[in-house]
Amino acid sequence: MTTIKKINFGQNGPLVSKLGLGCMRMSSVWGGPTNDETESVATIHAALDNGINFLNTGDFYGAGHNELLVGKAVKGRRSDAFISVKFGAIFYNGQMLGLDLRPSAIKNFISYSLVRLGMDYIDLYQPCRLDGSVPVEDVIGTIADLIKEGKVRHLGVSEITADQLRQANSIYPVSALEIGYSLADRQIEADLLPTAKELGVSVVAFANTAEGLLTGDMKAPLPEGNYHSHFSRFQGENLIRNLEKVELLKQMAKDKGFTPTQLAIAWVNVQGKHIMPLVSMSRRSRLPENTAAMDITFTTEELDTLNKHFAVGEILGSTYLQR
Repeated sequence: MTTIKKINFGQNGPLVSKLGLGCMRMSSVWGGPTNDETESVATIHAALDNGINFLNTGDFYGAGHNELLVGKAVKGRRSDAFISVKFGAIFYNGQMLGLDLRPSAIKNFISYSLVRLGMDYIDLYQPCRLDGSVPVEDVIGTIADLIKEGKVRHLGVSEITADQLRQANSIYPVSALEIGYSLADRQIEADLLPTAKELGVSVVAFANTAEGLLTGDMKAPLPEGNYHSHFSRFQGENLIRNLEKVELLKQMAKDKGFTPTQLAIAWVNVQGKHIMPLVSMSRRSRLPENTAAMDITFTTEELDTLNKHFAVGEILGSTYLQR
């Protein structure tokens, strides 16, 4: 299995793995079943053993279950792991009710997170979004205070605009931006990615397969009750057309001897040394394929073909990434 390389996080920041492990799917977030905990813990251990030290979780993943799981998995191996925690979302019965970004709420959130994780500090702490309900100065300023107190090491932000990133960074240096990014979701290339690069902010890129669209496994129509059906990208003629676009990726993957998923991850990986693909896994069996994707290279012609074929606007319909 490939041993993952390390990169500096932010400007002169700590060394983190170029591939991150998203732990969300190890818990029930949207009301679905919880994965086998023994296998989830074993997956985290296998990731750490192969150099993946960036573990992404959230205090609202499974109502705290995910943090408990991650804490259990890294117990005795704290120095091997770089823990990223998102906060701010309020869930009830598997439904998101909104955000709470008040300073008092943030202090409450981190107190519970530290207990669930069994840790004295969190490496990267970030609001899951910024919705304008609380001044950015108050949100970022509170995290800055937590850094001064030693409860947090680095500031992160998630799913924000370029202007919000500049504002946050002017208050306290932002180490990382977590954002959806894939061949099918490239809107952030216009302003957000250049802004992050200009400011020296690392990018943690999730949804590399565009919520499964780029895996090559999706078929139209989707099964009844499938959560993708809420988004126009996966509905009716949009889905049929979008899956036709994915055929080129499937053929290129076949020609190169890889899977479409591997190529989707690899494309994100080669977009910049400061960009980390964040891949959700809950089974050890997924690790070899996903880590091998980090060694895939593209010719200039292949990249040109992909970039033209999957240019902005070529994938029809929206998903939650285009909020």
